[in-house]
Amino acid sequence: MPAKKKKLVIVESPTKAKTIQRYLGRNYNVIASKGHIRDLPKSQMGVDIEHDYQPKYISIRGKGQTIKELKSAAKKAQYVYLASDPDREGEAIAWHVAHALKLDPQEKNRVTFNEITKDAVKSSFKSPRTIDMDVVDAQQARRILDRLVGYSLSPILWAKVKKGLSAGRVQSIALKLVIDREKEINAFKPEEYWTIEAVFSKDGQEFKSSFYGINGKKAKLNNIDDVKAALAKLDKKQAFIVKSVVTRQRRRQPAAPFTTSTLQQEANKRLGMRTRRTMSIAQQLYEGISLGHHGTVGLITYMRTDSKRVANVAKQEASKFLHENYGAEYAAVKQRHFKNQEDAQDAHEAIRPTSVYRTPASLKEYLSPQQLKLYRLIWSRFLASEMTPAVYDTVRADLEQNQVVFRTTGSKLKFPGFTKVYDVGQEQEADLPALAEGDQCNLVRSDNKQHFTQPPARYTEASLVHTLEANGVGRPSTYAPTIDTIQRRYYVRLEGRSLVPTELGEIVDSLVEKFFPDIVNVDFTAQLENDLDSVEAGKKEWVKVVDQYYQPFSKELATADKEIEKVQIKDEPAGFNCDICGAPMVIKMGRYGKFYACSRFPKCRNTKAIVKKVGVVCPKCGKGDVVEKKSRRGRKFYGCDRYPDCDFVSWDKPVARKCPNCSHFLVEKRSKKGPYLLCPNGDYREEAAEVDE
Repeated sequence: MPAKKKKLVIVESPTKAKTIQRYLGRNYNVIASKGHIRDLPKSQMGVDIEHDYQPKYISIRGKGQTIKELKSAAKKAQYVYLASDPDREGEAIAWHVAHALKLDPQEKNRVTFNEITKDAVKSSFKSPRTIDMDVVDAQQARRILDRLVGYSLSPILWAKVKKGLSAGRVQSIALKLVIDREKEINAFKPEEYWTIEAVFSKDGQEFKSSFYGINGKKAKLNNIDDVKAALAKLDKKQAFIVKSVVTRQRRRQPAAPFTTSTLQQEANKRLGMRTRRTMSIAQQLYEGISLGHHGTVGLITYMRTDSKRVANVAKQEASKFLHENYGAEYAAVKQRHFKNQEDAQDAHEAIRPTSVYRTPASLKEYLSPQQLKLYRLIWSRFLASEMTPAVYDTVRADLEQNQVVFRTTGSKLKFPGFTKVYDVGQEQEADLPALAEGDQCNLVRSDNKQHFTQPPARYTEASLVHTLEANGVGRPSTYAPTIDTIQRRYYVRLEGRSLVPTELGEIVDSLVEKFFPDIVNVDFTAQLENDLDSVEAGKKEWVKVVDQYYQPFSKELATADKEIEKVQIKDEPAGFNCDICGAPMVIKMGRYGKFYACSRFPKCRNTKAIVKKVGVVCPKCGKGDVVEKKSRRGRKFYGCDRYPDCDFVSWDKPVARKCPNCSHFLVEKRSKKGPYLLCPNGDYREEAAEVDE
């Protein structure tokens, strides 16, 4: 008797395949395409501009064996299901696989699920559908437009600037945002202002207050003369009178559960995770983690989404969990609904745990430290979104003497609400004495401080994602690769968590901005994203959208090719000679930054990395200098310049000081309050004020 044929399920990821196989059982065979199997060729444009921008797809190099295995499995299968991710990219992968396997395009073989759990997966196979060609066309339109722009711009940059450069739609805007912010910082002129901080007492209890204004009106202290004029009105022997006291109750509402962009922002701010790292770990949590005898389970819902919607079943589970573990007073009375952005796609849910009962504590033994941190962030943010608000008692009192007004404010947490689960930072609480109108308070002391306004902060990966999303540029799947690209091209570099433009990035941006203004026009690119959404909704044809954007771009191309002059990136003298041939060394600009090279190149190919000395003798060998280096992944570390003779390394910057307790070298670290010194052995710490800069 011949063996019964199995049903074949094709997904992208081997991990995802393993998880789904366990849910579907022995009648199914689940295999992975390992991402896309077809794409535009790398060696040519691959788009027929003359014939409605038809793409020329080819099998991706190295995927031959995978395609062969897919075809073989399909021939043996009773039926083939395509279960790639529930977004444009996933729909396109399903379409390419269907084409390679010669499946009927009208066949209902497309299966999607927002979470990889047993119930969600089994339920999805009860209602398969046909491949949504509108979604595929939206992905094709983006891919083709990006290819037309990238493969047209890049050769111009190669010819006019240097080999290995690239420019694209979204990456050009991201780069421009970083550079424009740097221009703002450089053009910023600080303005002087002053504050007067005072300490008052009432009934023996001291409390702080700040200068507010004169005669009940808010006043600025622009210079020391304004300070002197305000203080001259005061009589040291006279008490201040409490003129007004306002007490209120303030409610702080929880934030919505995560979307892709808010997850990337919070993971960067709270956990120090880069955007690409965040998405990589989120993918692991989505596809499934082995939980011992419980098997492999998908722990979060799909992580590429701009929707804040949550399924009713998840809301009900969260409410039940809160009643059982925290009490009814912590569970939201009414189901909370968070409003999406106007252009958000509501096909998915927000990012949430697949079961709130899988607490971070219960998963600790199964997750890596990074996985646990990100899961805890997602779990607590979702649970908090279904909780009651935090309640604060606030008080504001104005104290006056001779028309000079000082204002004191304070708040006290009355009920923690959602903050019981999701930390939102400590609000400044003031322990104030009981104050009533007409009460007298004595001025104990005052302190005048000079300040200067600060320039806008440089972008971090988190704030750049926020700005791209706020301007409608890019979509959830594009933020991480865009920021990664401008760093890999060395158009920007990381200093701490700040994105700083490089000389190379400024050159590329100036050329693109001058000759291709639409490419770096935020409104223009945002409108394109809206048009792609219209293609996905079946309201516009993808060919017309591509043509609408390519035609003006092609005219700019012709002009740029004629008018852009060759950019000369001049070599800088290094100040020392080549140790091989004796010729002067120069500083050259490379794809990954500046480096030393012999001026006789290519006759002499001697090169050296540019290292930055930190002014500390190597604490291990005592002979070499400690220099700043970078790992293969671009992370800064410190090592001895006598490597490999000395293998000293440190992630933290050593300083020329020893721990007074154990004589180990101290390192410099940074917190939100600034730099501080720390002994790696944990025996000693100096506050920021004592750090030698």
